[in-house]
This record gives sequence, C-alpha cells and structure tokens, in this order.
Amino acid sequence: MRENDPLAAFWMPFTANRAYKALPRQLAAAKDMLYWDVAGNRILDGTSGLWCSNAGHCRAPIVEAISKTAATMDFGPTFQLGHPLAFELATRVAELMPDGLDRIFFTNSGSESVDTALKIALAVQRSRGQGTRTRLIGRERGYHGTGFGGISVGGIVNNRRWWQGLPGVDHLPHTHDLARNAFTKDFPAHGVELADDLERLVTLHGAETIAAVIVEPMAGSTGVLIPPVGYLQRLRDICTKHGIILIFDEVITAYGRVGGATAAGTWGVTPDIITMAKGLTNAAVPMGAVAVSRTIHDDVVNNAADGIELFHGYTYSGHPVACAAGLATLDLYRDEGLFDKADELGAYWADAAHSLRGKPHIIDIRTIGLVAGIELEPRPGAPAKRATELFHACFDNGLLVRATGDIIALSPPLILEKAHIDEMFGKIGELLEAID
Repeated sequence: MRENDPLAAFWMPFTANRAYKALPRQLAAAKDMLYWDVAGNRILDGTSGLWCSNAGHCRAPIVEAISKTAATMDFGPTFQLGHPLAFELATRVAELMPDGLDRIFFTNSGSESVDTALKIALAVQRSRGQGTRTRLIGRERGYHGTGFGGISVGGIVNNRRWWQGLPGVDHLPHTHDLARNAFTKDFPAHGVELADDLERLVTLHGAETIAAVIVEPMAGSTGVLIPPVGYLQRLRDICTKHGIILIFDEVITAYGRVGGATAAGTWGVTPDIITMAKGLTNAAVPMGAVAVSRTIHDDVVNNAADGIELFHGYTYSGHPVACAAGLATLDLYRDEGLFDKADELGAYWADAAHSLRGKPHIIDIRTIGLVAGIELEPRPGAPAKRATELFHACFDNGLLVRATGDIIALSPPLILEKAHIDEMFGKIGELLEAID
C-alpha cells in the first residue's frame, strides 16, 4: 500500500527519526559558504556540511570535473585493472602526506578507511612473523566510523552499546579534563601522562599481542577534544618502543582543518598509517583513502606469495568520478591557499569563540585551527536537550552548527572571512540568551 507521507521511506542515519519527521528541516541548495532551505531561507554553513565541504559548496572546478568524467567513463574496475585517474590521485595524495607515508589505498568513506587501516595493521604484523599481534587499542570517546572494526576501537558509548564488537580490543582513557583545561586555546597544558596508560595496557596484555593503536589526533565527533601538549608524541614513542602500529584517524583533521594537509604533518608527529575521507573530495563524491608507510606496504606486498597480496578492497575503490572530484579539490586547495587559512584566521576565530565565555550555560570553549567546541551544562535529567534546542534555534535563524551530546561543534568551510566568523558567534551568543 502506498503511503501519502513523502518522508516515511527514508530511514535517516544518526537521526531521531520520529522527532525529525514531526518537524522537518530540509536543505535545498548550496553555494560557497551558504545553504538555502526548501523555503528559500539563507543558512550560513558553520560545519562544512558535516566536517567535509572544506572548500565550500558547489565549486565550479569540482562540478565540471565530475561532469566531464561521468560522461567519459562512469565506472572502471580496479580489481586486476586500473585507470589513470586513480594513479594520478594516489600520487597527489602521497605528496601531501608526511614523509614516508606514500602508499595510498582508496575507499569510499571514513568508516571503510578505518576498517582498511586495521586490516593492514594486522596484515603487516603477520607478514613480519608477529601473528600473535591481533589486539587493537582505541580510545574512550573516540569515533572511527560505523564498521564493526570502527565501532570496536571507537569509544562513543551508544555506538558500542548496540552492537557486538570485535574481540580482543581495549581502550585508552580519553583526554577531556574540564577541571584543569577548561577554556583553552590550542593544546591543553595538562594530560600528557594519559598517554602512559598505553604502557599499562602493554603490561596487562603483552606487547606481543598488540597490533595497533588508533586515535584521532583531535577527537571531533565527540565534541572537539584537543590533545594535551606532548600527548601524541608520547603515544608515538611508546608505539615505536613496543613495535605497535600507530594509526591516526584524520577523517576530520586532514585537508586544512587544523592547518596543512594533515594534523600529523602540522603537529610534527608521524604515525604509520593515516585514514582520511570527507575533505579529500570536498564531499562532492563519497571517497576515502588510507595513507600507509612505504615500509608497511613493502612488508605486506614483498613477503606475500605470488598473486594477490592483500585480500581486501571495494568495488568502488578509486572510482573514476570520485578521483576526478579529488583531483579538482586538491587543485582548489592549492590554488586558493586554503591550507593556510587556519594560520591566517585561527587567532581571530579563537578570540571570537572565546568571547562567548560567560554566556548562559557555557562550561567550556576549546579551539584549535578552524574548529571550536562549545560545551553546555547538561540540563538536569535531560542530557543533550539544551544543545539540540540550540542547534534547532541556530538553523531557524540562519546558521548551521553541529550538536553532539551537550556540545556545539563548529568547523566552517575554509573559504570563510572574518564577517562570517562574526556572524556565527554573534548569532550563537544571542540565541544562548533565549535558551533555558
């Protein structure tokens, strides 16, 4: 029987479907820094869509590249075959990675990139004669997508509570410390010692059982948790000491969000593997990638028997239309100097965000690069309700923000100007006064 409700068929992801469909808010168009809703109202994009449209929306070079490629070759398989765009994009991505991470495996999303990275970590340990190294270490409050590997090493409670994850996984403590680090710009001063918990896990499980550690350099989806000074380097040193593969999940931080192509390169800590997606194609076509050190690649490939060396891949790995979008996106980043925006506007951005200190309900503000997390005091007996109401109020007043728990996260397109920053934080400040 056909339904009269045009919203009924779409089961929406990470959405309170009943609440949304009772009062839907829908986007209809986008350009540069702006969205428009179905009624034609202008909405300033404070979140790059979903941490992903770093170069702004509907950029002509990307649109043209997609259209041209789709009309030339809509699909080309990369199982035992190839096409030039995939090799060209892999080379371009490799040039942006930290030294040595120059072997690129293409996926279609951040979730797939994470599961790919975990598989590669297990594969290289096995290829090195370390087959007992099967344990994976994530971090509390970490988000690594929604594949079974990602939810297993992830540490966001509801993502784990619903699904049975992989066996043999453990977690580092998160780094959020309101008591010591509230209202910090850039890296918090306190908490480097939290990395030492990895030594405890090595003692507990044995280094010979641990394949890899995966962390976000900056935990984004959980509400912008910035690593303490020295924390990432401490993790790097411990992993090196014990022969553990270190994976940085840069699905959010890569491609200019904190300056430079990667947080690893900008912050001077080189992991063994980097996962990415989102900004790789400016989200115009779904695509992800995994950058792997040449040493890991060679150990897997050269130690394998003849034939397929890694039994893993996706039908759409290196999809030609996605590759075209990626190449055009990288050109935009380069030609418009967008990776420099975090340096050029970072101080102004941070000052504007922290000017909200003292507004109703705010218990913390944290900023780095062109990211901000504004943490609100939970409403008694109704966690996350206050931030959700602010999210709705912002949208209804022409601003798109991201609500995650009781935190409002901001991560605008890198093409923003100071006037956009003023508008964003000015509007949030006004609306906070009206939220109970």
